[in-house]
Amino acid sequence: MSEKNKQRFGLLGKAIDYSFSRTYFKEKFKRENLDYCSYENFDLPHLNDFAKLLKQESIKGMNVTIPYKQEVIPYLDHLDPVAKEIGAVNTIVFDDDGSTTGYNTDYIGFKESIEPLCGESVKKALVLGTGGASKAVVYCLEKMGIQVQYVSRQPSESAISYEMLGPQHYTEYTLIVNCTPLGTFPDVNKKPPIDYTKIGKKHILFDLIYNPEMTAFMRAGKEHAAVVANGASMLVGQAEASWKLWNS
Repeated sequence: MSEKNKQRFGLLGKAIDYSFSRTYFKEKFKRENLDYCSYENFDLPHLNDFAKLLKQESIKGMNVTIPYKQEVIPYLDHLDPVAKEIGAVNTIVFDDDGSTTGYNTDYIGFKESIEPLCGESVKKALVLGTGGASKAVVYCLEKMGIQVQYVSRQPSESAISYEMLGPQHYTEYTLIVNCTPLGTFPDVNKKPPIDYTKIGKKHILFDLIYNPEMTAFMRAGKEHAAVVANGASMLVGQAEASWKLWNS
């Protein structure tokens, strides 16, 4: 096959050897006999190297992960309205005219994963972390009619600190979503500093982390009878939504 007909895809991020995306798409391409497609890691120490990537040939699409979901926006030519509202990009489409458009499919993957768990019972949610992934989670939850409270290490205009969490938060906010990297392999014993003794069977603890499958956050919730889930299905959902955008 000529170089001209090849289609390159990849993941933009920093220190991403652990990446789900590369393995997922390589297996997908093999399974679906897409031998003209390749997927690679664009591991950049600094985003100012992104301009060089834009000049490379045959790139049709990228996923974006930590820490560039927000930082990449000024480098793009266009921004999808949903990505603009969320304020973060996890998918870039390289258009035929050479321009780039940023999208967010994280919220699609999260929605597909969280709706079966929530039903009608969840009215309020605590979202741990304020990075790019959390913005997609909040966008999704608010569209579902769920009231959201950001929680972060430092209080801000939009977030309370972990120290500010009181008994009423654990009573009213029955969904808790970990959008921080705490507990990711290899630091598998770390977890967000919430009061796990206040967790019970009415709670749902959802961790965006997928490696390990059972995080310390999830394990602590399960020990107190909470429903727990990791981010594996969310990743599949957002990846397939990205694939649709690259081929639309």
